[in-house]
Formats: sequence, C-alpha cells, structure tokens
Amino acid sequence: MIPRLQIELPKALSTIVEERLRDAIVNAELSFGQALSEDAVGLSLGVSRTPMREALTRLEQQGLVVIVPKKGTFVFQPTLEDVEQLASFRLLLETSALERCMERAPAETRDDMTSALETMRVAREAGDTKAYARADTVFHESFVNHCGNVHLANAYRTISGRVAALRAHLSVPHSDQQDLSFGEHRSMIEAFENRDLTLLRQLLSQHILRAQAAYADALVEMQR
Repeated sequence: MIPRLQIELPKALSTIVEERLRDAIVNAELSFGQALSEDAVGLSLGVSRTPMREALTRLEQQGLVVIVPKKGTFVFQPTLEDVEQLASFRLLLETSALERCMERAPAETRDDMTSALETMRVAREAGDTKAYARADTVFHESFVNHCGNVHLANAYRTISGRVAALRAHLSVPHSDQQDLSFGEHRSMIEAFENRDLTLLRQLLSQHILRAQAAYADALVEMQR
C-alpha cells in the first residue's frame, strides 16, 4: 500500500496579496487611515479585483483595514480607546502565555526570547528602528508560540497585527522609546531565567503600560 504523500501547494494569489498588504501595514509602508483603492492597489501589485477583494476582506477580519460601504477601503486608524483596549487585552494574554511557558517549555521560550533580544541589539546599534520593531514583535510572539494552548494563541493572533502596526507606526519615529524597551526586554529575560513569576508579571505590566502611554502620546502628536 502506498503511504499518503503530501505536497506543498502554491499559495493562492489572494493569500499572497493578503500577506503583502499585511506586511505593508504592519511595517508602516502604508499609513494609518490611508485609502486602499482596489483598482490602484491591484494595479500596483499586478493583480485583478477578485484576489484583491478577497485579500481585503480577510484583512478586515484581522482589524487591519476598514471597509466602508460606498466609500472604500482604508488602513485602520487607531483611536486612544483602541490603544488602551489592545494593551489591556494584550497584557491579559501575554501574562497567561508566559506563565504557561515557564511551566511547559522554559528552555525553548528563553532561547527564542534571547534570540529576539540579540536581533534587537544589532538593529539598535545599526539605527534600524524598523528591524528593531520587527524583532520586538518576535520577542512577544515567543510567549504564545510555546504556551501550548491553541485557543490562547488564536486569541492573540486576532490582535497581533494591530499591536505590531502600533509598534511600527508609533514607536519607530521615537528611538528613545526603543532604548527604554531594550532594557525592559532584557530584564524580562532575567526574571524568566530566575523563574521569578511575580517580578516577571510586574515587568511585563510596566512594559505594556509604558508602551500604551507612548503610543497614545504619539497618536495625539500625529493628529495635531
């Protein structure tokens, strides 16, 4: 009997478009609130309306674009309330994920955190603020990747794109925030290695709430 053989099928065109637009939003290539005409963006990417429409619909489900009937599609425009609510939900999920990682996969989690911190260090020394922001995202995703709870991971992924976009759009122009961030991440690794859960919760809370305040200030500044 021939065993079941698997092949990797090529990605659908709409999936390729979705991933490219997601990267453009998350990495601040596209601005908050920017209009995304199906014809203009499709022409830029060299695709027709159908895969473009499918991609935008999925991005809307991720909260990265807003589709307004009879007006068009726009990159999401966060409000101060959005920033507060994302930070609150993120803190809840990341704290739970970290606790589970310490119990289930401490070595793997520590290795991924340390690797991300090293990438952040290199980016910081090179003055590459966008690369730093991407590594920052990887650092926090390491908690979810090793928590062993698919439902927690799925819940986190519903906000991960918007959190990464806030980080890239609102912290990248302020290198001083990334200087503070680097020390906070290093302290979190030390607390994790020492299995000091109380300190780790405190550090994570301070980190996320400090980022929330910085994003809010940057958002107000952008709207002036």
